[in-house]
Amino acid sequence: MRSDGHIRLLPIHVANKIAAGEVVERPASVLKELLENSLDAGATRIDVTVTAGGRNLVSVRDNGCGMGREDALLSLERQATSKIRDVDDIEHIGTLGFRGEAIPSIAAVSRFTLTTRRAGDEAGTRIVVNAGTLADVADCGAPPGTCVEVRDLFCNVPARRKFLRAYATEESHVRSVLTVHALAHPDIGFSLTLDGREVYRFAPGATLEERIRDIFGAAFAESLLPVSSGEDRASGIRIHGYMERPGTSTSFRHEQFTFVNGRPATAPAISYALREACPHSRTETRPSAILFIDLPPSQVDVNVHPAKREVRFRKAADVRESLISAISSALQTPGGNTPQPPAPTERKASPFVAPFTSQLPLQESPVPAPSIPVASTPHDVSTATTDAVPEQNGEPQPSTAMWRWFNVLAETATGYLLIETDDGIVTLNPRAARERIAYENILVRKQSVSQPLLIPETIRLAPADSTRLRGFLEELSATGFVLDEFGQDVWKLDAVPQLATGVSAPDLIASIVSDIAESGTRRGVSRWRDELVARSIAKAYAGANVKLTREGAVQLVKELMATRQPYICPSGKPIMIYTSNRELSRKFTN
Repeated sequence: MRSDGHIRLLPIHVANKIAAGEVVERPASVLKELLENSLDAGATRIDVTVTAGGRNLVSVRDNGCGMGREDALLSLERQATSKIRDVDDIEHIGTLGFRGEAIPSIAAVSRFTLTTRRAGDEAGTRIVVNAGTLADVADCGAPPGTCVEVRDLFCNVPARRKFLRAYATEESHVRSVLTVHALAHPDIGFSLTLDGREVYRFAPGATLEERIRDIFGAAFAESLLPVSSGEDRASGIRIHGYMERPGTSTSFRHEQFTFVNGRPATAPAISYALREACPHSRTETRPSAILFIDLPPSQVDVNVHPAKREVRFRKAADVRESLISAISSALQTPGGNTPQPPAPTERKASPFVAPFTSQLPLQESPVPAPSIPVASTPHDVSTATTDAVPEQNGEPQPSTAMWRWFNVLAETATGYLLIETDDGIVTLNPRAARERIAYENILVRKQSVSQPLLIPETIRLAPADSTRLRGFLEELSATGFVLDEFGQDVWKLDAVPQLATGVSAPDLIASIVSDIAESGTRRGVSRWRDELVARSIAKAYAGANVKLTREGAVQLVKELMATRQPYICPSGKPIMIYTSNRELSRKFTN
């Protein structure tokens, strides 16, 4: 239909339907808004009932504070909210819902019933709204709290209703919304009933670890490393939660849940920090993460997305740095929260076996036993002996390994090591392990020797990139670059760090500038230097075919256990794939 060019005020029912489209996308978005209202009402128990994927019914019942009749009626008006009073309150949002748009938007496109009672009132209030039209208001008997029933969603907007997906698809979105809120609030009890069948019931008063176990199972919970940082006094930021140990073999599909002040949300700074702290190759999935970011409400703007899925930080660099630091610390802590089993008892072992404990040096197994068959390989792994734990300054160093002991069982024909540990089986890539060991040795030695170029390179940059580079000349010089401004936005490169020999100089500078722009001054130098070292090592080890002896295999594992990040090689690929004994038992018994 063509416009005649005249401007008109839309009828209120049309405006309401349009506004509803910003908040109500599908049944799961209805559930999200209702759950947030229940949580803000102080509920400790929330029961959800859904039929036909939410097309026919989405019901949320809570035991929160409830409302009187006047407040219940006001909740149906647009811009009516109990969460803020004036414009200044928008800068200090401490609740999940605050706009006053959800209830009227939902009621405008459904057959809506609100039943509520405050604990001190003799009677409750029931309000019925049919497609935006108030149909009935009456007293009723009801327990303290609120129950909202949303029936026949989009009953008056058939174009929107026909775009809903199959029942199973909409149901999966409903499950996802409930799961996310149950993770965000483990202290709250939740239940979900789908088409008369209860599929979730989470007890109130749980810890985050217990809630993760309830939702995703024990195998996934055991694969997690704790992530924690104390509250930063300057910024007020605190990070806590869990992330999946890289290389863990679980059936869980990899997802990363982030919560900002209890709100499921994300932001560019969060996405960048997760990419930075959890490197991976293109063929590998990122480890799962369940992370909470707590900071003063004045430091985060939650009013940037109609459905409140995205937030904006006042000081995004501080959040980014805190996240990267917390995750990196978790990855650098061998074992994380891996439970420590009792000390191993005496057991039979093959000659290619070396018990490893956190108190005693590695020793030859005292009990002889037949050799474990090894796949066809040119490496001799059947007669070597084990070495003692490496010494430093003449003193044995205590182990910081992830396992209390390990047995190197065999080397496969494809070059992987099979390792038995006190709580599972590990498949280890020796080449990736050597990369990690060499990478950390180089960083510890702080090698930054310059390598002069045979022919100096001239590099032209965009004005903004030149400005960024000027602010980093001191740091670049300290790491081995000899770089001078040769003209307006033209630079002459006379030398590069020795580790960067063979890397295209223009590409290298372009990568550095891009990284400075993306990560800021606090993170830029360390990130590109780490990646530079990683690239150099990966190139040096590409195609390497080091022959492993028995002593070499054991020593390699021991040296890897002494690194800060034994799970991931510098290029982001897993060094090992771990399968717990529990997971093995589950796979063989199911």
